Amino acid sequence: MRVDDFDFELPPERIALRPARPRDSARMLLVDGAAIADRAVLDLPQLLQPGDVLVFNDTRVIPAQLEGRRGDARIGATLHQRAGPRTWWAFVRNAKRVRDGDVIDFGHGVTATAADRDEGGAILLDFAGDEPVELLLERAGTMPLPPYIAGKRATDEADRSDYQTMFAREEGAVAAPTAALHFTDRLIDALDQRGIGRDTLTLHVGAGTFLPVKVDDTADHRMHSEWGRIDAATADRLNAARAAGGRVISVGTTPLRLLESATGEDGIIRAFEGDTAIFITPGYRFRAIDGLMTNFHLPRSTLFMLVSALMGLDVMRAAYAHAIAAGYRFYSYGDSSLLLPQPK
Repeated sequence: MRVDDFDFELPPERIALRPARPRDSARMLLVDGAAIADRAVLDLPQLLQPGDVLVFNDTRVIPAQLEGRRGDARIGATLHQRAGPRTWWAFVRNAKRVRDGDVIDFGHGVTATAADRDEGGAILLDFAGDEPVELLLERAGTMPLPPYIAGKRATDEADRSDYQTMFAREEGAVAAPTAALHFTDRLIDALDQRGIGRDTLTLHVGAGTFLPVKVDDTADHRMHSEWGRIDAATADRLNAARAAGGRVISVGTTPLRLLESATGEDGIIRAFEGDTAIFITPGYRFRAIDGLMTNFHLPRSTLFMLVSALMGLDVMRAAYAHAIAAGYRFYSYGDSSLLLPQPK
């Protein structure tokens, strides 16, 4: 399909620079089949049925944004994928000033050597010393806010908690699974009382999720890969819930991508551990999920393509036009949507 098919006009003022407070006070657009309705995140328990299961990503965002120097050159690095115990691939600002073997000083006693460069221009950073890289990042790094937020304001201390979900356990993400930012203890309590189940998996979201699609046709786009894990017990619980008539609702596109990667043509979810580069566009047949709670995505992005595959491009165009006209807040710190496709 043409990438232009997924374009739309978004006024800059619709981009949220801070999350709703409290988190669960955000608005939520319900898209049920082709029907659109204005709701709120706190309505979620009543929009689901007892026996449905919400699936969350328990990845934890690390402070993966670094600012340093190589000689007199200022170098910015955003880590996006771990390559080894002390090595990370990074998108580097001012990369032309960095050669293999150069040492970049990120301050706070943190240095890294440029060890390699891939065909896309990312640089492999090898961190010096014996301390775990996670401890080095705690000293020298900041939270890697998406470029559409970071370009409008500086990252601050509030982002260390704002850009982390209540489910964050497994360190390794460089972008938050933002659909789950809306959840609070009181919302979880209401879901429990309603009989809505919940389960978790791990997918370490990479900064590649924000990379623009630079090709004209979706068939030519190369998707970034991300590491994820679903254990056998989780897969069994989700399969049992569906067999009993419940729906599996993914909270965010990252659990959805991992669930679909772990599910066979027979619709059975299986244990999975490894990288996935699944790219979902209209025409894809969903096997693992029955609905999706997600924030509003960028024009021409792989994630807008994904929601269009789930609901239909015309439906999502209408839903986004409504959201823009109605003043919904977009992107990572913005409002939510609940997408429930018609059963096939």
